[in-house]
Amino acid sequence: MSNLAIYPGTFDPITYGHLDVIKRTRAIFSEVIVAVAQTSRKKLTFKCGERLDMVKQATKDMGGVKVEPFDGLVVNFARKKKTNILIRGLRMISDFEYEFQMALTNRRFAEDIETVFLMPSENHSFISSTLLKETASLGADISSFVPGFVEKNIKAKMKR
Repeated sequence: MSNLAIYPGTFDPITYGHLDVIKRTRAIFSEVIVAVAQTSRKKLTFKCGERLDMVKQATKDMGGVKVEPFDGLVVNFARKKKTNILIRGLRMISDFEYEFQMALTNRRFAEDIETVFLMPSENHSFISSTLLKETASLGADISSFVPGFVEKNIKAKMKR
């Protein structure tokens, strides 16, 4: 097994749930690349550079964590980085069907690359970036879900 894992996602924006999964990944692997998708079929609130900056700021004090953009198939990015481990976070049972389907599809493209599922702590298991953006747009206090600088960025975007 590789000592390097890749945790891919859009991180639009990064939440305490994401950070929890990164910490859990670091407890297992000596190095993790948080791979920020440059493009997505999702309607993204933040541009790739903004998301990269937020992830870098949120993880700056975590040893063994690198933040990089990627585009295209994540299995190709994993091969480029010479690792066979992808990390995916599972918050609720509703995530499982999609994540399982994606893992099996990735396995079809690259059977040598494994997907490892990690669950965030129960305090963060219900957090989603989409829900945070929706509630922030309605004026909710989201400070318990994201770092302060992320909350400011979300609120600034919602004002536009």
